[in-house]
Amino acid sequence: MKRKWLSLMLALAMVTSLLSGCGGGNSESGGTGEQSPDAAPSSTVQNTIFNGELEQNITIRVLENDTVIAKGYFAELIDAFNEAYADYGIVAVDANMDQYLDLANDGPYGYGPDVLYQANDIIMQYAEGKHVYPLPIEQLECYDQIPQSAWDAYAATIEGTEYYCGVPVNIQAPMLYYRKDLLPENWESEWDQDGDGVPDMTQRWSDLLAFSQARHEGDKNLYGYMKSLDDVYFSSGFLFSYGAYIFGNNNRDTEDIGFAAGEAEKGAWVLSQLASAMNEDCIDSTITTNAYSRMADGTYFATITTPDVYSTFIDELTKTYMGEGLDQAAAEEKAVENLVMTGLPKLPESGDLSDESAGLIDSKAMGGINGYAISAYTQYPNACLAFVEFATGYDMIMKRSEMLGIAPARADAAQAAGETSQQLFDRLEQGNIIIMPSVKAVGQIWTPGQTFFIDLAKDVFRPESEKKYTDLSAMKQGLEEMSQQIYDAIHTLN
Repeated sequence: MKRKWLSLMLALAMVTSLLSGCGGGNSESGGTGEQSPDAAPSSTVQNTIFNGELEQNITIRVLENDTVIAKGYFAELIDAFNEAYADYGIVAVDANMDQYLDLANDGPYGYGPDVLYQANDIIMQYAEGKHVYPLPIEQLECYDQIPQSAWDAYAATIEGTEYYCGVPVNIQAPMLYYRKDLLPENWESEWDQDGDGVPDMTQRWSDLLAFSQARHEGDKNLYGYMKSLDDVYFSSGFLFSYGAYIFGNNNRDTEDIGFAAGEAEKGAWVLSQLASAMNEDCIDSTITTNAYSRMADGTYFATITTPDVYSTFIDELTKTYMGEGLDQAAAEEKAVENLVMTGLPKLPESGDLSDESAGLIDSKAMGGINGYAISAYTQYPNACLAFVEFATGYDMIMKRSEMLGIAPARADAAQAAGETSQQLFDRLEQGNIIIMPSVKAVGQIWTPGQTFFIDLAKDVFRPESEKKYTDLSAMKQGLEEMSQQIYDAIHTLN
């Protein structure tokens, strides 16, 4: 993938001529300029994009997510950047807009940010619409530290040449969260059959189901593993573990919908078995929204979610311990000790969580790569690129990891951040994280997927005579119907 710098600049100039809506506008309105999305960029913009000449005495607007702002990391980032670039008069500020902006509609009229942080599937929808710039990634300090699998999440092929429209920051994929202090006192004798010092219920889904059943039987107000099954992002991983996929040809062929492929029905069966130890909150998003408080008060033992919300779990658990009489420092220390974030348990090859003789397979999961992109409407591309390089440098990525609990996409930072981050990084490299496709059509998978998973969850609570998914063939049929609905949404209804 290495190219000479001159060749890259020429390529950027060429592809920029294909991009609509970039550059131009009123410099008094901030970093973005008003221009029709259909307008061609001026030759001046073409010749000066990413030429290394920093624009001076300017302000760039940066869009980050709400959690990053609330936890204080964003303030530290822009303060550090502004200090480093004070001699150039470059100031980065909070774009102060909804993290779920619509760059396609806002950008052309000067309302979008100059730099934005988003998941790869969102950024690449903007790339498909030519609203973000292809970037000279080989110029960046982080380039060699980020694996190709992460860069590929931001790849776009234009006239036979591959370009990259985002810079990876962190890996998003489900992790298992559990409360170590809620383990039974006899867990080492009863729930560590292999004697490795790790609770069995955190290593195998079969044991987590058995533990969940036992915990609820002991106290009807308590549960083991809990998760909203209507969440396609999390539930689809069980399908992928048994051979399903999203789109064919490395997620680029939207004619080939693969949610029913392989033995995906086994994954649906696993979800149904797990739901049997939950309550009806698993049918909708209730568990997703209350997991922080229910984990903190001890109602739930475990759940799965992404690493970037680790700090939110810690905050809730700290409040619980403070309510028990500890001061804040002691409460936070105890929360960090007792909240464990680890990889996903293994699955039985058969899909039967009661089959103790079954061989085990790795759990796969849907994931994403969150990162930075540069708006094609900015007047200050070089200053924006300087910000992106600063924000993706080792020091700031480590601080981001320390403050937010994210898993860095940089290999050196992932190793330094600790076992959990390294584990997630390794899962990506091993192919056990299925990155959301970077094509617009991915937006059509959510509604049909949610409809199926809700129906599957409801089935657990239906009377025997009304159950729909009584065997694997019925689950296979349900997944095939879901896949057909996705196909129709992409190719017929649109």
